[in-house]
Amino acid sequence: MNQPIDRDALVAEARSWIGTSYRHQASVKGVGCDCLGLVRGVWRACLGEEPEAPPPYAPDWAEAGGDETLAAAALRHLVPVPCDAFDKADVLLFRWRDGCVAKHAAIASSATTMIHAHDGAAVCEVAITPWWRRRLAYAFTFPGVADPLR
Repeated sequence: MNQPIDRDALVAEARSWIGTSYRHQASVKGVGCDCLGLVRGVWRACLGEEPEAPPPYAPDWAEAGGDETLAAAALRHLVPVPCDAFDKADVLLFRWRDGCVAKHAAIASSATTMIHAHDGAAVCEVAITPWWRRRLAYAFTFPGVADPLR
């Protein structure tokens, strides 16, 4: 990566996925994706080839294994940031309740909104309500993002 990655370009790419149907393990804009597939698709469009292929995973992978698999993968390829200091274009990981592993990913489109693929629906942009904020477990920046403050 020679040029810094622009946060607005990342958000624009994530927004271009809005309306893509939810499809478990998929990552094809306009056809289908899950929450990880959305992040993978934005990576491919803005950064290039994915750094690793995800292993096959069942819808209940987090409940079955109990390991922070998604967070561990993010730590291998993304830059961690404090959950209370995420910025637009950062990747957010959520856990559904205390004691559970983080298993849902989204891309912040602002300090108060995010883009995500929700099971049974499609990629959409929603408010980061108090319900979501309570469940935010990790935040990461894509590598190479232009950000003089970090």
